[in-house]
Amino acid sequence: MRGSRLHTGLKIAAALLMLSWPFVVWFGLAHNSLHWLLPLMALMLLARLQQSRQALAPMRFVMRGVAVVGIALCAASWLLNTHRLLLFYPVAVNGIMLAVFGGSLYTAMPLVERLARLRDPALPQAAVRYTRRVTQVWCGFFVLNGAAALFTAVQGDMRLWSAWNGMIAYLLMGLLMAGEWLVRQRVIKRETT
Repeated sequence: MRGSRLHTGLKIAAALLMLSWPFVVWFGLAHNSLHWLLPLMALMLLARLQQSRQALAPMRFVMRGVAVVGIALCAASWLLNTHRLLLFYPVAVNGIMLAVFGGSLYTAMPLVERLARLRDPALPQAAVRYTRRVTQVWCGFFVLNGAAALFTAVQGDMRLWSAWNGMIAYLLMGLLMAGEWLVRQRVIKRETT
């Protein structure tokens, strides 16, 4: 029971670290604390890497890729005594997501279709076409968001980097999810009438 709670706690802490990466980096720089935060971040990423074994196949690759890149950036930043490398983490995350979503377009079943079939294994042909289009839209998002993340990392302005990667990108992702949900409801309604 206690081990289960610890495992759940580590899982939640690792997930929160992924979401709060920009704020952790900003905090570490603002308070000159990266020397002790970097090893802690790397340990959390190691926990995330361990947890990836339980994820579904496409997300397992994402979790592993993101964790390995994060660990490498933490180690390189610590060894080279520089924070600049940490700024490229959101770029890498977008690149990995683009590789997974984009790569799935060249398979028999794009990622969004695979996820939709978890809920409804007998998707109609119209839904299959729709999920392919949604996968393409997400690829476009990852390209644009990755480019913006790269721009903020190269600029090195911590306010701009933190604002984009810690708030604006999440808001845009949420808007895309909400917009896709609304469109999906209309498509479903149109197909069922």
